[in-house]
Amino acid sequence: MKEKVIAVYDIGKTNKKIILFNHELKPVYENEKKIPEIKDEDGFECDDIELIENWIKDSVNSLAKSDHYELTAINFTTYGATLVYLDKYGKRLTPVYNYLKPIDEKIPEKIYKKYGGQDEFCRRTASPALGMLNSGMQMLWFKYSKPEIFRQVKFILHFPQYCSYLLTGDIYSEHTSIGCHTALWDFDEMKYHKWISEEGFSLPDPVDINTNTDIIIDGRKIKTGIGIHDSSASLVPYFKNSSGKFILMSTGTWCINMNPFNSEALTTEQLDHDCLCYLSINKQALKSSRLFLGHLHETALRMLNKHFKTAPAYYQKIKPDKSLIEICEKRARNKRFYFDTRPYSKELKQELDFFSFNSFKEGYHQLMVELTQLTIEALDLVIPSDDDIENIYITGGFSKNRLFLKLLSDAYPMKSVFKSEVVNATALGAANIIIESLNLSHKPQTDLGLTVRSGG
Repeated sequence: MKEKVIAVYDIGKTNKKIILFNHELKPVYENEKKIPEIKDEDGFECDDIELIENWIKDSVNSLAKSDHYELTAINFTTYGATLVYLDKYGKRLTPVYNYLKPIDEKIPEKIYKKYGGQDEFCRRTASPALGMLNSGMQMLWFKYSKPEIFRQVKFILHFPQYCSYLLTGDIYSEHTSIGCHTALWDFDEMKYHKWISEEGFSLPDPVDINTNTDIIIDGRKIKTGIGIHDSSASLVPYFKNSSGKFILMSTGTWCINMNPFNSEALTTEQLDHDCLCYLSINKQALKSSRLFLGHLHETALRMLNKHFKTAPAYYQKIKPDKSLIEICEKRARNKRFYFDTRPYSKELKQELDFFSFNSFKEGYHQLMVELTQLTIEALDLVIPSDDDIENIYITGGFSKNRLFLKLLSDAYPMKSVFKSEVVNATALGAANIIIESLNLSHKPQTDLGLTVRSGG
């Protein structure tokens, strides 16, 4: 008997995968597709959208005819800040432009000037000025840079919805893709910003994230979701399977702190310190901050290893030492060693004298004390004044760092700090969304892999 499965296409900038989940939401199969980048008509690197299109269509047909699995549903989760332009016949008009592509700053400046200045516009749209990373500015760039092609545009889709469109032919928009530093959404009015219509753009009204379509392959119906932005997707398992209010800290090269329970308006100061708002699956503002945590850790660690002649992974043997923590915290209160003592420091100092430390262990404790201080500064930006957050969930590489967990839990003694180990959390989130359309007789539970680290 074939095992019933949900297929999720998890499409990142680097990794592009198909993951199959059974109806208990357990992964049963995974396959990664290597798709080299190509160049757009301007010579800038971009994803090979034609190869991605063929991969999706061919693999869906193959899965639908599998001897091992019965395909019951499909969903998509992809990186954001990426648009696809279609003509009146539904044909794609352009490559998928890279959000790192340079933009003439005069283009966004025209909008900023017209709608209250950059600070007010960015505050209202919860979108730091990030050039093409603001997908709304991509639309403007396209309109003014390639007017002949732009005149042919009938539909504009974000990337997750385009992937769904390839199978369903349906034109949709949804809140998680719109509300991620796009400069498209007015968070004061909770609707599209008026600049969109005044500039002559027409975007689909957003629909509920649970919207789906039946596609037919070999006479069988397969539920197909409309896709979800990857950052919002990673939160879904916690929405569905945790109790109490929480902040999710996703750690790696970047530490992304996401608080779905902060309804305070975003301030200009928060924007200046790398805060923004997403729209959650519940269509509510989700406040987020970030820190280049993994990069700073890796760079400083490389210098520490060089000075003390230790192996790259030696830090993993370091256990929290209470006396060293006290010494390093006292030092950091007077003057940080690695970073400027001012708040929200983002760069390592140019000159570092490692002879200040008696051992690698002391130098590493000092690094983690200071990195934790920076993490707390970023985390506090998304904690509201009427704080009632109960839990902090830490995922990714730093969830395995015992010293980091100790320092962070000590900093929040009134909260429970958990490390959470969820494999393929982004794909699992998309699967959680589409499985609801199957109306199963039971509700599958997801193991969030929580291990508590109490403060104190």
